Amino acid sequence: MAYPFFSLSKSHRTAPIDFVAGDVSIRVEAVPDHGMATIWDADILIWAASQIVEARDAGLRTSRLMAATPYEILNFIGRGVGLRDYQRLKAALDRLQSTTVATSIRQPAEGRRHRFSWINEWQERTDRNGRPAGIELIVPDWFYRAVLDDALVLTIDRAYFDLTGGLDRWLYRLVRKHGGRQRRGWRFDFRHLHQKSGSLSPFKRFAFELRDIIRRQPLPGYKLFVEVEIGGRVLLAFEPSTPCGQTVDGLVLSGTRTIVPSGTARSCYREPKPGVSAEKQSRNRTLNLESNQESNFRRSARDVENIADRSENTSRSLDSTSGDAE
Repeated sequence: MAYPFFSLSKSHRTAPIDFVAGDVSIRVEAVPDHGMATIWDADILIWAASQIVEARDAGLRTSRLMAATPYEILNFIGRGVGLRDYQRLKAALDRLQSTTVATSIRQPAEGRRHRFSWINEWQERTDRNGRPAGIELIVPDWFYRAVLDDALVLTIDRAYFDLTGGLDRWLYRLVRKHGGRQRRGWRFDFRHLHQKSGSLSPFKRFAFELRDIIRRQPLPGYKLFVEVEIGGRVLLAFEPSTPCGQTVDGLVLSGTRTIVPSGTARSCYREPKPGVSAEKQSRNRTLNLESNQESNFRRSARDVENIADRSENTSRSLDSTSGDAE
């Protein structure tokens, strides 16, 4: 959930993402006609994962071939159901099908890569009179096997679909991945987050957006803080929030079903009340070393390179962030 698999912007992106950290490598490529799949397009994959898991838990035979009406998909991911929304859904399916990913994740041999698209193929179905009858799509085997492995899938709060910013959504995925394992939270270096996100924004802009997220506190179930080390390194810290007076469960958020959300109501988690300062926290949180081996604290890792803006971003970072770690 936390790797840079998707574009965080709704604008047309064709510049590839290259990410290497430790033994993990990811390359995401897009075609000019459709552009790279976005983190909003990934909502369709959340819907697909939900259907596979629910079918399995109901004792039904599962398959990589899936069929549904546009209304069912759009309603699940919290979108409108008009003609324009249907057209956007088809454009998202095109991006998911044309975007290719090459990764070493879950490969048995060192240096081996697996290449796939998020959707192998899709088509519109019609009835005998030629009227639209739904959509069929085939998810890749890599995705299908990951969904059926409970250890690789986490629940998400349905409020996730209400997050409008691409960075908000990616950050929630990152926090959700690590937040279930440590009740006292973790912290991440700003620069590491910039590299791992795959964002094309210069670091200064990225840091500004992170601080704005901390000010707004939009992530359901978690509180975010800024911590500054003695050496000047700026860290994003997070910990589970419990506005209902209950401890956050390590794997399943209240108000969700099974593995992924499926028509559930909003959970008890709410945005913190205005006026709560995110800057006055003095307690140090756990470093994210145990479950994030490719984290910012491994200085030997080579991280995301945004090919199109590589030289420009590097020069800007050197000019504006001297003294920061990594």
